Amino acid sequence: MIIYIHGFASAGFGVKAQKFLEYFEEEMITPTLPTIPALAIATLEQIIEAFINRGIKVSLIGSSLGGFYALFLANKYDLKAVLINPAVIPWITLESYRKDEEEMAINYYDNSKFEFNHSHVQSLRNFEVVMLKNPSNILTLLQTDDEVLDYNEAADKLEETELIIEDGGSHSFEDIERYFRKVSTFLE
Repeated sequence: MIIYIHGFASAGFGVKAQKFLEYFEEEMITPTLPTIPALAIATLEQIIEAFINRGIKVSLIGSSLGGFYALFLANKYDLKAVLINPAVIPWITLESYRKDEEEMAINYYDNSKFEFNHSHVQSLRNFEVVMLKNPSNILTLLQTDDEVLDYNEAADKLEETELIIEDGGSHSFEDIERYFRKVSTFLE
């Protein structure tokens, strides 16, 4: 089973998630995760453990903050994972999205509002992978014109993984469909 992990302020119904779901069909789930990082990780751990306990092989695909979560979980459970323009220091990059108590962040998918405060941002440090146990389990896809994240940060942190860096593109990773076969082969 492949679990697609969406990015910050997104949903399992986003455009990229739906493209992957169309390609992988019943081999994939695309859950919409809680916005609180610790709850998102706990939710994913429960899903992963439920599949593993049934003897079902699990792989991960994560985009942006979902890539950060996927890296943590792949390292914890020794899973294969594909990281798409992953956030590797989200406690820094998401600081600008942090809101004061009276303000709310907005979900890109449905425009709903949610709280995302300093403690949420700082809690992301709890899921940092300092030492990658099995770099061969990770495929990292980066595009250089990512307008949200500096691709060099991910390239440096994940240099031991199978790393593909494309010139141009965007944070959404333009034309991700070109990599579906590669992703499928890598996760097998």
